Amino acid sequence: MRAMVLACGRAASVAPGVPVHTVPARPGKDDVDPLLTDVDRIVVLGDDADLAAVVLRLLRTERLADIAVALVAGEAAVTAALAGQPRAVPLVRDAVGGVLVGLGTIEPVRGMAYCDDTRVLNGDARAIRVTACAEGVQVTVVRRLRRQQTVRGRAFEIGCDPATVVSDGVPHDRPMKRWHWYRHTEDLLRF
Repeated sequence: MRAMVLACGRAASVAPGVPVHTVPARPGKDDVDPLLTDVDRIVVLGDDADLAAVVLRLLRTERLADIAVALVAGEAAVTAALAGQPRAVPLVRDAVGGVLVGLGTIEPVRGMAYCDDTRVLNGDARAIRVTACAEGVQVTVVRRLRRQQTVRGRAFEIGCDPATVVSDGVPHDRPMKRWHWYRHTEDLLRF
């Protein structure tokens, strides 16, 4: 096992013998790509947005099948994470070439949305929440009075009045009228 820790936006010292690289929060190409040689496990010390940034670099460098990733919030969890066994989990992509590793939200929203062939929205909703699941995406539509509908499928798409899309806690840079989250053809290795 050749592992490393990416401390996103913070200094860290963890398990002896495991290299620690301090990178900015939401690291990019120049921060991550040079570190991908000779490693088969990466522990991301940060949040969902940091993990998504690292996973995006694995996707773009075609290393999804070669490098397993884990997310931890604190240094004490690094050793336990390194002991985990990698398993394949669905990778969710989005409409603008990004990835979703935690929670995606659109709220409030007015429009029409589908999860595969199932219409999940035709009108207003307080929120739409999307996460990864075995089928690809799990979509929860929260309507008035906290009524909810949850559907699973391979893909979610929406056409709507301009709305803010938030992926892994990061709002998209402008309101969107259309959005997609869908299962990628290749799984992600998580441990």
